[in-house]
Amino acid sequence: MTDRGTTRRGVFGALAGAAAATALTAEPAFAGASDERPFQAKPGNSKRPNILFILADDLGWADLSSYGSPTIATPNLDRLARGGVRFTDGYSSGAVCSPTRVAFYTGRYPGRTPGGLPEPIGSVNERDGIPASHPTLASLLKQAGYATALIGKWHGGFLPHFSPLRVGWDEFFGNYSGGVDYYSKYTLDGYDLYEGETPAENDGRYYTDVLADRAEEFVRRRHPKPWLLNLNFTSPHWPWEAPGDRAVSEEITARIKAGDGQALFHRDGGSLETYRKMVENLDRRIGQVLAALRDTGQERDTLVVFQSDNGGERFSYNWPLSGNKASLSEGGIRVPTILRWPARIRGGQVSNVPVVTHDWTATLLEIAGAEPHPDYPLDGASLAGYLLRGTPAPERDLFWRTRANRALRRGKWKYLRLSATGGDALYDLTTDPREQANLAAKHPQLVAELRARWEEIDAPQLRY
Repeated sequence: MTDRGTTRRGVFGALAGAAAATALTAEPAFAGASDERPFQAKPGNSKRPNILFILADDLGWADLSSYGSPTIATPNLDRLARGGVRFTDGYSSGAVCSPTRVAFYTGRYPGRTPGGLPEPIGSVNERDGIPASHPTLASLLKQAGYATALIGKWHGGFLPHFSPLRVGWDEFFGNYSGGVDYYSKYTLDGYDLYEGETPAENDGRYYTDVLADRAEEFVRRRHPKPWLLNLNFTSPHWPWEAPGDRAVSEEITARIKAGDGQALFHRDGGSLETYRKMVENLDRRIGQVLAALRDTGQERDTLVVFQSDNGGERFSYNWPLSGNKASLSEGGIRVPTILRWPARIRGGQVSNVPVVTHDWTATLLEIAGAEPHPDYPLDGASLAGYLLRGTPAPERDLFWRTRANRALRRGKWKYLRLSATGGDALYDLTTDPREQANLAAKHPQLVAELRARWEEIDAPQLRY
C-alpha cells in the first residue's frame, strides 16, 4: 500500500491543525508522513513504564489528519504520532465495540468467551461479559505491581453480573453500555454513569470533557508504583452531538425517556460538520491528558497507545478503504494506531507491520514483566521484541469472524467471505487496499489454504 495520497492530505490537515493548536499542544506541529522513517528499534534499558491505552470509539481509518483526513484537524494525535510510531496496518479485534474490548481486556479472540459473542453486548444477563475468574490485562498487571484504572466506556458486561472492578481494575469511572448521550448520560436502558458500581452524579457537562478531566486528575496524582490507565472515550460514537449541542441532547433524551428504542442511534441526525467538531474535541481532550504527562515529568516513562475500537461509522472518512463499522472489509477493522514511548522508541517513525488489538495485550504484559495465565493462553502476539530489540516482527495469521462473515490476513494476502456477496474472495492488500480486485480464481490453492486455516482457528471457539 502506498502512502502518497495519505501523505499529501496529512500535510494539508496538519497545516489546518497548526492554526487550531492551543496551549495544550506545545510540541512542534506534525510535518506529514513524508518526514517519517521506516521503523527501527533502539535497543536499550529502561524501567517498567506507565501504560496509557486510549481507545476512541468508531473513529475511521482516515479521520485523523496524520492518516489523511482533508477536513479534520487533529494536531495532538498527529504530534503523538510524530513522537513515536504510526502504524499503517493497525487493526481492531472486532468489527463492533464489545468484541474488540473483550479481546483487548483478555488478550484472546472474542470467541473465546461468551461476552465476546454479542455484536455488541446490549442486554443485562449472566452470560454476556467477562467472568470474574478470567484473567485480564488489568489483573495480570496488578499482580505484577501496577495500579490500574479504567475511565470511560467499559462494554464488557452489565451490572449486577459484570464490572471492571471484578476483573482487575482498582477503580472505574464511566459507562457500562455501548453508548450514552453526551450531556444527559442516558442510554436506551436509562442513566449510565458510574463511580465503580454506584451511579455517579451528572454535572451536566459534555462527556468527552468529563472523561479527560478525570484522566488528567489520575495522571497528576502521586503514584508510588507504575500504573495502567485505560482511557476509553465514547467519541465520536453516536449520538451526533458536538460540544454545545444541548438542544440535540435534550431532544434525544426526551425520546429515550418516552420509550423510543431508536433514539440513541440518531439515524435522523448528524452531519459532516458535527462529526468534525466531535473528532477535533476528542483530539483536544487527548492533548489535555498528554499535557498532564509532560507537566508531571511522566512523559518519558509512559508508554502510550492510541487506537480505535473498530472502523468508522456514517460520517467517517475511510479512503482508500471500503466498508465501515460492522464489516470485515478493511474499512470495518483497519484503524488508526499510534505508539509512543520516549524512553525506548524513536519518534517520527512509521511501521507497516500488521498489528491487532489483542497483540497489544501480549505486548504490554511482556514489557511490564507480567506473565499470562497458563490456563488462558493469549491469542495475541507480543511485539516487544520487534519494538525494543530489533527482532523480526511475529509472523502469524490475523483472524476475524462475525456471525455472518469471516476474514484472515497472511502477509499481503487477505481471505474474505462476506454474506452479502457470498463465496470466497482473495485480495492483495499491498496493491489493492480497497479490496476491489478479487484474485480468488487466479489463486485457488492459496484460497483453499487460507480457508482451511480460518476454519482451524475457528473450530475451538464458542459458537454463536
